[in-house]
Amino acid sequence: MSQLSLSLDSSLLVRDVAGDYRPASAGEVLQAAQRVLAGQMRGCEVLSSPQVVRDYLRVKLGALEHEVFAVVHLDSQNRVIEYVEMFRGSVNQTSVYPREVVKEALARNSAALLLVHNHPSGSTQPSRADEMLTQTLKAALALVDVRVLDHVIVAGAEVLSMAERGLL
Repeated sequence: MSQLSLSLDSSLLVRDVAGDYRPASAGEVLQAAQRVLAGQMRGCEVLSSPQVVRDYLRVKLGALEHEVFAVVHLDSQNRVIEYVEMFRGSVNQTSVYPREVVKEALARNSAALLLVHNHPSGSTQPSRADEMLTQTLKAALALVDVRVLDHVIVAGAEVLSMAERGLL
């Protein structure tokens, strides 16, 4: 077997517009992984499969060099309605507006939310601002009967659940 066939045997292939197959780029592999994980999350019982949620969020946010604040909208059975990236920030902060989070929850008829953001610094340790934001959002959403189930922080390959840490 030639060296070219050996290297192609271990590569993932994609078909281009002409119908020819070529090795997939790293970006194409990551996009495909995101689609698969998103499909596993949509309509699933999120709370009965926290590893799927962690894997999805790790792939979605782990490699970003800027902060993103997102929300996973859930129905009354805790099934995923939609993942929505709401705010984008700089390397170490992003502005989050509670009014906008409440509006999005009402627009999707969400019964519960998972709050999510990343720390490009690589540390999953929640800041005091993270804790205060969580409490502010929890109080604002409670006024419209939307529960906050968790606030998840992603830093590279690490994922922290504020609920598991008793910070919710």
